Amino acid sequence: MRATRRVALALDALRHGWPIEVDGVLRLLPAETGFGPGSSAPRMLISAARAVTLKLANQREAAVPEAPVLIRGGEPFDLSQARVIADPALDLANPFKGPFLAEHLDHPRAAQTAMALARLAGILPAYLVDPTSGGETQVVSSGDLAEWQDSRHLAIAARARLPVSASEEAEIIAFRSADDLREHVALVIGQQNGDRAPLVRLHSECLTGDILGSLKCDCGPQLDAALHAMAHEAQAGGWGVLLYLRQEGRGIGLINKLRAYELQDQGFDTVDANNRLGLPTEARDFPVAARMLGLLGVSAIRLMTNNPAKVAALEAEGVSVVERVPHQLPANPHNERYLDTKRDRSGHLL
Repeated sequence: MRATRRVALALDALRHGWPIEVDGVLRLLPAETGFGPGSSAPRMLISAARAVTLKLANQREAAVPEAPVLIRGGEPFDLSQARVIADPALDLANPFKGPFLAEHLDHPRAAQTAMALARLAGILPAYLVDPTSGGETQVVSSGDLAEWQDSRHLAIAARARLPVSASEEAEIIAFRSADDLREHVALVIGQQNGDRAPLVRLHSECLTGDILGSLKCDCGPQLDAALHAMAHEAQAGGWGVLLYLRQEGRGIGLINKLRAYELQDQGFDTVDANNRLGLPTEARDFPVAARMLGLLGVSAIRLMTNNPAKVAALEAEGVSVVERVPHQLPANPHNERYLDTKRDRSGHLL
């Protein structure tokens, strides 16, 4: 079986609550979705960020400060106890946890792979380790995940003319990889011209902002403004490319994004909310965007962004960013703190 197929099966197993085995050294049952009457384990694996929330940061090993943390309690963890430890939505109802002992992590690479798989599956990053039950185990390796994430597997699947409200002169191109259910798209506005760097916007999927008109973020207005800026560029003889990346919630998925929203309602900012979930604040796959541009024959761009990290990420993948074009829109009372957090804690130029 090919490596990428094993990852696809492992993600499916995690969503269904079945166990996985990583690198032949860690057998894990997901705490959130885990299925199996009577399943329990003497240890749990949680992310470094969640360990901070549980006041275990001082027990992490200094050599690998971002490594997941292996914890043991006085009694074995069952699935209901594991969910309480994993889910910050249950913190207020269960304020006292532990005491826990953080044990030495013998296999940090396998543990980090497990955390990445949980994020890609859209579930909380926490596991029972060596559970007593759980059903048939899906085997996967760290090398398999690296192969699955290799953007070279991405290819153009379809393309068609697509008049849109911003411009009637537009073409949509869909991209996919065989074992990844996410299908990214590009919208090219105007006539592609290899002698002129296009105006490019990387826009990560945001169901709440793009479709429902959420006021908690600026995603919907940014998308609309980018399309109109590209239409204006096309009218002046240039062209534009919108890359719509299926990486909801900066790569943590829709469900976990909404969980972060719930924590924000309790007073946490975007960064702290993600960390309480045990998830990174930035988990997007920018090599995918670089691959999409390469398949379109684009090597130099004018990038619409307020985020210097996007510029650096694309340039690291061989894309020449000849100009950073600011893309700032007015705040509203619902997203003002969100924008302040992007500026003050994520380095956005706002």
